[in-house]
Amino acid sequence: MESPELARERDYVATLYARLDALREDTQQQLDAVRATNQGGTHQNRSERDSFARIYSDRIAQLNEVNERLAFGRLELDGGVNRYIGRIGLRDNDQQPILLDWRVPQASAFYQATAATPLGARARRHLTSKGREITRIEDEIFDTELLEGDTSDLQGEGALLAALRAERTGRMTDIVATIQAEQDRIIRSDLAGVLVVQGGPGTGKTAVALHRAAFLLYSHRERLRSTGVLIVGPSPSFLQYIEAVLPSLGETGVVLASVGSLYPGINTEVEDVPDVAALKGSEEMAQLIARGVRSRQQVPTEPQVLEVNGEKLVLEPQMVASAMANAQQSRKAHNIARQQFQKAVLSALTKKLAQQLRSHGSTIDDSDYSWLKEDLRASHDVRVALNTAWLPLTPEKFIQDLFARPNWFASLTPRWTPEKRALLRRERDAPFTVSDIPLLDEAAELLGEFDAKNDAEKRERKQQRKRDVENAEAAIRNMGVEGLVNADDLAAGFGETAVRGTTADRASADRSWTYGHIVVDEAQELSPMQWRVLRRRCPLRSFTIVGDVAQASAASAAPNWNQALRALGTEFRLEELTVNYRTPAQITEAAEAMAIAHGLPITRSTAVRDSEWPVDTLTVDAEDLVSAVVDVVDEDREIDSRGTLAVIAPPRLRHAVFVALQRQHKDAIGEGALGLSRPLAVLTPQESKGLEFDAVVVVEPNEIITGSARGVGALYVAMTRPTQRLHLVGTQPIA
Repeated sequence: MESPELARERDYVATLYARLDALREDTQQQLDAVRATNQGGTHQNRSERDSFARIYSDRIAQLNEVNERLAFGRLELDGGVNRYIGRIGLRDNDQQPILLDWRVPQASAFYQATAATPLGARARRHLTSKGREITRIEDEIFDTELLEGDTSDLQGEGALLAALRAERTGRMTDIVATIQAEQDRIIRSDLAGVLVVQGGPGTGKTAVALHRAAFLLYSHRERLRSTGVLIVGPSPSFLQYIEAVLPSLGETGVVLASVGSLYPGINTEVEDVPDVAALKGSEEMAQLIARGVRSRQQVPTEPQVLEVNGEKLVLEPQMVASAMANAQQSRKAHNIARQQFQKAVLSALTKKLAQQLRSHGSTIDDSDYSWLKEDLRASHDVRVALNTAWLPLTPEKFIQDLFARPNWFASLTPRWTPEKRALLRRERDAPFTVSDIPLLDEAAELLGEFDAKNDAEKRERKQQRKRDVENAEAAIRNMGVEGLVNADDLAAGFGETAVRGTTADRASADRSWTYGHIVVDEAQELSPMQWRVLRRRCPLRSFTIVGDVAQASAASAAPNWNQALRALGTEFRLEELTVNYRTPAQITEAAEAMAIAHGLPITRSTAVRDSEWPVDTLTVDAEDLVSAVVDVVDEDREIDSRGTLAVIAPPRLRHAVFVALQRQHKDAIGEGALGLSRPLAVLTPQESKGLEFDAVVVVEPNEIITGSARGVGALYVAMTRPTQRLHLVGTQPIA
């Protein structure tokens, strides 16, 4: 029978949804009215109309995103006042708050209050829902007076353990209602500076990072609206796993990027072998690229005879050297400084050509200099000479040439051994790898824009943006919507030259974009060159960096945070998470014992719960390995056919295991990132980083250990992915 208290909560939440629907309907009407407006008028009027339409559309999208679990908590305060907490804030028709956004300061007690420090709260209630209906309430009492009298409506187990025992769907759901006090303190810490969150598996690092991004976007909206937030993950499968989290919290203006997509126009998952990846990730590559760019600026050793409309003109090395020195002193990027170099050489050649023509009896005055310069610019010999001395380059061609031209590469690396150079040798048409992305970005930084026209367009867009904001402010005043619409948002749609799309759209397409804040997950995997990319993306050095150095598996990963973050060139503050909310105690103990036995330094954690299933270890003959994995998967599905299960295998075995399992499970199984949308997934240890599943089958643990220099860390990652059951299947016990 439904309790009176549960019925009251259902009624209240129903009123919240009624208000949500009313707001959505009202916004839709405003959108329809704007779209129905006469299409005539000035260009400015049409731009204003389109911008208002976009704002209303974005608001409708945000209201649609929070349809699930709109309200998840209630605080009972001193004086009997109830304060409801949800994913967005709502007010009634009289503008009185009826639902607090979880990010506002008034909601912090929902996460931070304890019996010892209640922060003005007498009780905290968790609301569990399915769809729009409240299905359960759970109470935590801080004021013992509430325990007097009838307590029949008080519930038992807290929301945290309920969330942990809930089945995983292959995607991370938000944990707003179960964030603990230590996590909440980190989420709400200052925007400025570099914050490192260190924690072992299952301590909620990713959840903290994502909720911190949402909190910062809410609390520092003016600063971050136009600059955006970048969230970097280790792989596309990881991004697929978390992609629904931030929209579910009401934020849609965030750029999600894997380390293989940080360079616009290229999105790669191709990995180099460990030795090559380690070399490409080292900081010496920055110096190598700088030497390579400078080597493309060469003074000729001999005078060059140039033909210009039948006239022979000598280009002396000193003329090139003088123009080159002046351009280099500007310290501009290669392609930008090249324009200055060309102008200087052409000016000098124009004067020389004019003098030569005068010596032949021609009449040349100052008004003729412009067409003489155009003749020089159009001359094939002149173009060849200028390009030979200072060649314009794209980052892609530069990196392709660097690795495909052994003689040039050897001239840039005189102290390298032939074996070391051979690691980077490849053909021009070889695909770019994840480790090439920071090299392309480094080259782009030194080369600059390939076409000077782009710079002029950027300057014009900046001036147009300033004019658009002024026009937007006037339009808002004229329409009487002050306080309801932001001038910056409205101006985003103005003008024929305005940049269209959201902040996230513009940022992800612009390599030179600088973000207001960057969140890096699984940060222990990043190489020094990758950190240099992120430093350029955020000159203000505002970072949230989460990870666990014990879980590092990349060949170029650093052994500690001091070394890892050296490329950022600034100090950081460290926070540690030590409570394991995800992994049962027996699995945590097995994984930590394995790591310690192999000398892997780990952050010890305390598991908050046990599982009823012990760690299952099976040793079989090599010819029976794949079939044994199939049997173990079948047995686990008999325990729980609705939960998620991951088979984590070395790269050599992944596909064979997938094919064997697919015969029986067909569409219910996927390989790699595809598996994250299926009940069963077959992954490598690298692909499983940052993910969680109800059950995990680890295949051939010893091969994972010996498969790379950081194999122990890879096995530690694999063993700590399950929330319920762990199976180890191999041809030998773990060494």
